Amino acid sequence: MNIQIYGTAKCFDTKKAQRYFKERNIKFQFVDLAKYGMSKGEYNSIKTALKMKVDDLVNEKSKKYDSSFIKYLASDEAKEEKLLENQELFKTPIVRNGKKATLGYCPEIWKEWEKE
Repeated sequence: MNIQIYGTAKCFDTKKAQRYFKERNIKFQFVDLAKYGMSKGEYNSIKTALKMKVDDLVNEKSKKYDSSFIKYLASDEAKEEKLLENQELFKTPIVRNGKKATLGYCPEIWKEWEKE
């Protein structure tokens, strides 16, 4: 397994995801979206794996949601650009295992990954 966890240090669900993998001695790489972010290529790979629209990836409860004005953008391309500029707007955690990914705390899916 090649696990990457994208999230923020303050996110409760991100901490739970990290704890899940630590308890099972599964190595993972944590990527703090507030500090490092993800590249456009990583974003496209994750979006494809999740089979979600850009709106599904945006955390409407984020502190930056209202000030980013992302909800007023008409095109998905403009929303993606804004999301990549302000990566604290992502719903977290995003857990990636190669070409597979999950959004949120999903231990039932991660257990399936362990069996592979």
